[in-house]
This record gives sequence, C-alpha cells and structure tokens, in this order.
Amino acid sequence: MNHNTPVSPRPLSHLTDAQRRVLSAAQLRAHGVSAAQTAAQCRPGGPWQQILPGVYVLHPGPPTSEERLHAALLYAGRPIGSAASPVVPAQVRAEGQAGSYGDVVITGLAALALHRLSSAPPLISLDRIDVLVPRTRRLRSTGCARLIRVHAMPQVQEIGGLPVAPVARALADAVAHLTDADAVRRLLTEAVRGSHCEPAAVVRELTLARLLSRPHVIDAVDSLLAEGRAIAEDRLYEMVRQYGLPDPLWNVDLRLPGGPHLGGVDVYWPEQAVAVELDTRAPRQDDDAMGSPPLERSRELGEWSEYARKREHLERLGITVVHITPKKLRESMEQQATVVRTALMASSDREPSAYVVVLPR
Repeated sequence: MNHNTPVSPRPLSHLTDAQRRVLSAAQLRAHGVSAAQTAAQCRPGGPWQQILPGVYVLHPGPPTSEERLHAALLYAGRPIGSAASPVVPAQVRAEGQAGSYGDVVITGLAALALHRLSSAPPLISLDRIDVLVPRTRRLRSTGCARLIRVHAMPQVQEIGGLPVAPVARALADAVAHLTDADAVRRLLTEAVRGSHCEPAAVVRELTLARLLSRPHVIDAVDSLLAEGRAIAEDRLYEMVRQYGLPDPLWNVDLRLPGGPHLGGVDVYWPEQAVAVELDTRAPRQDDDAMGSPPLERSRELGEWSEYARKREHLERLGITVVHITPKKLRESMEQQATVVRTALMASSDREPSAYVVVLPR
C-alpha cells in the first residue's frame, strides 16, 4: 500500500483535504485500516507518520498548520467514529464539521490566529495548540497539543469547520502563558479596536482566570479600559449625530441645589430630564456565576448595587436613565437610538422632574 492508495472502502469525500490527511486510529479502523497496517505505514521512511498518540498524518512531509489543528482536536476529543465515542444521536453534525470532534475547543494563540488577529503569531510558528477539554478527560498535554481542563465550555464559534473559543476567552488562555508585557498589550488592544469583543468581557475572563494579580496584565488592562471607554464614547457621539437626536450635554455631574452629588452621566437632556449612561461593567453570566471567585462575585454585586442605587435615586427625582452597553452600541446602534428617542418623546407625559444642578465632569 502506498499513500496514494485509498485507505478504506468507505469514501472520504465528505472530509476536507486536511481531514483526509489527518485521521485517528479509530477513524482509520472505521475506514478499513487495521492497527498492523497503520504501524507498517508509519515505519521509518514510510508514507505516514504519527503526529500525536493515536493520530496520524497520511504523508511523510512536515504537517501543515491546518493539519496540526485537526490533529490536536482529534487527540483531545472523542471524534465521531472512534471506539471511545458513545452512540451518536442523529442530530449530531456529520464528520468533518466542528461538532464531530467531541466536546473540545481550540483556544489561546491558535484561536486568536483563526480569528485573524494580526498581533497573534502565525499558526505555523506555534509550538503548542491550546485545546479546552472537559475536566474529566484523562489525557495529558503532549507534542503540539496543550490541554486546558475546564468545568464548562464557552460558547463555541465555528471557523473553517473548527470549534474555536470566543476572542475574550481565547485572550485569557493566551495571556496565561505570556510574560511579554508588550505582546499582552498588543493582543488586548487589537481585540478591542478591531471590535472582536468588549473590554468588560476581556476583564471578566482575565478575572475568572485569576490573571489580574500579574503586574504586566494589570497595566495592559488599564490601557484597555481607557481605550475601550473612548471607543464607546465615540460611538455614542455617532449615534446622536447619525440618528438626529437633539443636542445634549456631554459628560456632566448632577447635583441637588445645595445638596448631595447624584452621580455623573455620559449624556443629559435637561429639558426632557433624560440621561444616558454607558454601562461598562463586565457582562453578568449567571450560568457560571458559581464558578466565579468569591472576590469577583462580591465586586460584581458591589458594582450592580452602585448602578442600581444611582438609577433609583435619579428616577425618584423624575430623571429617566437609559443604560447602554458598548456591545449594544456596536451591534445595534439604530435600536439604541430608538430607545433614547422614545424616552425623550415620553418626557412630555411625565410629571416635571426635580430641579438639579448640572456641572461639567
């Protein structure tokens, strides 16, 4: 048998080129190739090679980046067609799609390269490919596959048929293995500038990964938050201009005459008593709240209480507060403009608000 000979009577047309060149031992058996035949093909000078335990590249040359990605997933997962797989329900995707690798996800620098972040090293230069696996998986990192055990998988994004972690999660897993402060800053900055994710989501993932105790990470996050807020404010200006909202006052503090400070708001229409506040808190994810460190949960509750108290106080004074997240501004600006316009129009139907002093912030 040579490497141009079909490996089995079962057709391989449903697989991509890379998947035809990289198969697990179980998949080879499913295609009619015995363990003895596989071993013979992988002898020195033979047409095949073993790239990871139980995973084979069906050509003698160096594996490509795509082949290494498929190999890491095949090693870490339980691909459909393997002896280790449970009975596969009908709704599971066909072999060759992201769901066919089992419950595993590419993360870290490899995922960022797949998301096309130019600050991430090219795939070919990576010694390790990070793969998220269930905590119960009894495999060890080896070769080009570095396994990261997790209690719960993030929401999977499919890129080129591969299961890939969202950018915010991939950033946290990448930063965990980086000591170069400039590299960390470049990755975080590009992720936000390129609208791949919001700063709050990145901070949440870094916090959950307990990386904010590292000085070079803290410095990068401070820059990230400042830049992320500036980007969100620019979008807020664009929303007001593009959708013809009345000219407001920008970045002001509200106080009662001779009384206490009520809080700052990003936009305020004094005649209508409508305020807009950018909500830059990390997104709340109740599903994994129990997995958050106690200090993180306490901080989230503290932030929520502060926002809620300020909003309730202003609304008791007759001021409508519209909270807008940077993500909503990016993804549905027109809808957010409609929400603000509705609040402005409804002001004529409300009781007059209390008189407040407006000061620049």
